[in-house]
Amino acid sequence: MATTRTATAPMKAAQIPKPGADFEIVEREIPKPSAGQVRIKVQACGICHSDLFTKEGAWPGIQYPRVPGHEVAGIIDEVGAGVPAWTKGQRVGVGWHGGQDNTCISCRRGDFRNCRNLKVPGISYDGGYQEYMIAPVEALVAMPGSLSDVEAAPLLCAGITTFNALRHSGALPSDLVAVQGIGGLGHLGIQFANKFGYKVAAIGRGSENEALAKKLGASVYIDSKASNAAEALQKLGGAQVILATAPNSKAMSELIDGLGPNGKLMVIGATTDPIEVTPVQLITECRTIQGWAAGTPADSEDTLRFAELTGVRPMIETYPLEKAAEGYARMMSGRAQFRVVLTM
Repeated sequence: MATTRTATAPMKAAQIPKPGADFEIVEREIPKPSAGQVRIKVQACGICHSDLFTKEGAWPGIQYPRVPGHEVAGIIDEVGAGVPAWTKGQRVGVGWHGGQDNTCISCRRGDFRNCRNLKVPGISYDGGYQEYMIAPVEALVAMPGSLSDVEAAPLLCAGITTFNALRHSGALPSDLVAVQGIGGLGHLGIQFANKFGYKVAAIGRGSENEALAKKLGASVYIDSKASNAAEALQKLGGAQVILATAPNSKAMSELIDGLGPNGKLMVIGATTDPIEVTPVQLITECRTIQGWAAGTPADSEDTLRFAELTGVRPMIETYPLEKAAEGYARMMSGRAQFRVVLTM
């Protein structure tokens, strides 16, 4: 019979002691939740490319040492005061949206996703690379019973980002939607686009991903190394939406001419290099470029329910918490198939 660790015993955490430093596996006291918070016994935590912000100190104001992680799946272990809607033993998740201030102009308009003081787990406070974590109630996501912890964790960032971007893109069933990149975001984007009823064109570099892309739900595969992807999209009538998932601004720029009338380049692959576009490219056929960030916990719940309903699942590689550094390196290498998840 499995033993349950008492709340007085130490817990393990993978922390970054300072910007640019290596991971440290340390023992900490198990924290107590304050009013408006819960303590989560973490079961799984996805390793996301955005954890780079914490690892390298690329986000202003991070206090160190800091535990990364914003793709958290677990069980409520203790409930703080003033938390009536959540109960001990309930399965929950925590994604990129780790809380809002409820007072800024965006919050007052109900646009919590664009809160001026948005909290991000693993950046604003310690995230899920640990056995127990504290989270504010505004960050909690109710988890469907049929999704395992390791399946659910990546859906709380990579999943919600692709799902939410596509459902707000304006594309309608049967429209041509292209997904640029067949990686951590792209392999989920292809699945969601297929389940939304789009005609899906997957765009990758090289022929080796064609079979997988079609298995995931693409009806067309475009090898951008062997052909001009924008021209290939125009031969199909032009894309209503191109979901740009791979963080490669040059590749995104080259796809703009593949958009059809009123087409939209929906950018979710984060990079700091500029996308190059001429005014004529946008004016012609009324094209637009839009960025999209993840979404609220309610959006995460929509994502999880839709995945449960339709069978969308991330492809994952798992590592134990003690090998967080190895898992992070695997993610950063770009060779993972396709999401890396820490298990406790």
